Amino acid sequence: MSDAFTVLWTQDTCRALREAGRVGERPTVAFSGAHSSLPAWSGARPGDEVYALHVNRCVVYVVSRMRVTDLGRRDCCGAAPETWRDTAFRGHGDWAMLGAGGCGATAVHVDATPVRFDQPIPGDLLGRLTWRNRRGRTRGLKYVVDGRLEHSVSLQGFYRLTPGSADELAELVGSGSQADGSLEPGRTRPRRQPLRSRASVASRSA
Repeated sequence: MSDAFTVLWTQDTCRALREAGRVGERPTVAFSGAHSSLPAWSGARPGDEVYALHVNRCVVYVVSRMRVTDLGRRDCCGAAPETWRDTAFRGHGDWAMLGAGGCGATAVHVDATPVRFDQPIPGDLLGRLTWRNRRGRTRGLKYVVDGRLEHSVSLQGFYRLTPGSADELAELVGSGSQADGSLEPGRTRPRRQPLRSRASVASRSA
């Protein structure tokens, strides 16, 4: 059975994505690391899903949902660096801002939804989200006040979602993808079809 995780993308990372014109494009790779600025994707395996989150003005956004396809260096990564001056992943320059130069960076190849910054997590859902550690203990998100996240410290890292929270985020992202017409990557969990009237579809396509 696949698992789902969250990882927080910083303001600098998201700014770099915008400046490089990556909004609307699908990441093909992300990077696991060995530092708080680039956390290790501990426990992630092929088939697992990772929700890249971003916090802006106390609102949490889902930037992309990534399904892990492979972990480690492949031919597409380019030749391994021979000296510290060499680029670590020259084959993935388009997505280097996701951590290619980070401490202990290793490639994680993904099948992802397009990068976007207009998919907020509703406040009521934000307060319900829970994560579980390797011992099976669950926790919620700290510092949620009136549906807004006042401090992002409890999102900083790479954390496994509980199955119920994973399903709710999957439904949110699935609804958003269908609303804007973008295709989703391969699904690993069943989702309910979002309710939309024929009239709204017709008016949108008119």
